[in-house]
Amino acid sequence: MQYNKLPHSTLEVSKICLGTMTFGEQNTQQEAFDQLDYALERGVNFIDTAEMYPVPPSGKSQGLTEQYIGNWLAKSGKREKVVLATKIAGPRNVPYIRDNMSLDRRNVHLAIDDSLKRLQTDYVDLYQLHWPQRQTNCFGQLNYPYPDEQQEVTLIETLEALAELIKAGKIRYIGVSNETPWGVMSLLRLAEKHDLPRIVSIQNPYNLLNRSFEVGLSEISHYEGVQLLAYSPLAFGCLSGKYLNGARPKDARCSLFERFVRYFTPQGEQATKAYVDLAKAHGLDPAQMALAFVNQRPFVAANIIGATNLDQLKANIDSLDVVLSDELLQGIQEIGTTYSNPCP
Repeated sequence: MQYNKLPHSTLEVSKICLGTMTFGEQNTQQEAFDQLDYALERGVNFIDTAEMYPVPPSGKSQGLTEQYIGNWLAKSGKREKVVLATKIAGPRNVPYIRDNMSLDRRNVHLAIDDSLKRLQTDYVDLYQLHWPQRQTNCFGQLNYPYPDEQQEVTLIETLEALAELIKAGKIRYIGVSNETPWGVMSLLRLAEKHDLPRIVSIQNPYNLLNRSFEVGLSEISHYEGVQLLAYSPLAFGCLSGKYLNGARPKDARCSLFERFVRYFTPQGEQATKAYVDLAKAHGLDPAQMALAFVNQRPFVAANIIGATNLDQLKANIDSLDVVLSDELLQGIQEIGTTYSNPCP
């Protein structure tokens, strides 16, 4: 296993992070325990979750993922061996989590207390804003909406609330997710000006079909030391090739849940086929090639992989052993030029 120290923190995280959003929906508690045990055996020390999980989100299952992880922590006694990250949900179609959802002081305090209770721990190592309070481009949305109204909850109010959590010992560091260059720089500027906590990570989608992080955010990562925790590195599994030509394998995520259409654009499917063919031409498993590409980006601190069974988890972790040749990287670049960010 490879490890990286997140700049501006003392957190040393494994290059592979175990994503857990299937726990409680596609995975039972015992399956979650098996994944957690295996991941730690392989040197993974970084676990990422969220109060909203599992996905697809619903009021019936909300919180089960954290609950499963908490039960595992209590049973295994391995809390001090893991870097535990979770997220607070913002105001976006999840009103069943709390009344008057927002990232204001009240919600920040309620959210962390609920998460700590489910996780059965006194603190989390990294607490992330799951998406911005404001209306902006995220989750594949293009064309900036130019909202007229001012946000009732300001970035500084959220930072001040998070500072209170750090002072109380409930969280160690903070990060953001699904954030834009403007949002990252605004939070950094406010933290410096008002002596508030500095964000140490950004969790955004990054894969061969969506390299939008490279435009703007990669430069911020380089100069400001806010590294990427890359989620959806396989584009909902599409980059494995298993959904090509209309295939829908039994029990696969995109077979079970029709809402996952982000990576099924015509251009996305053409690009996927090109990447799959490239991997096979070089004798590589397409999924491992896609993961290895993410692993080797200089701005990626950790690659958040998810799996629904141990065979998938083993193959995903084994991507660390895959070294992409210059010839193969040139092939990836040529496909990326032909199909430029087909699924932002």
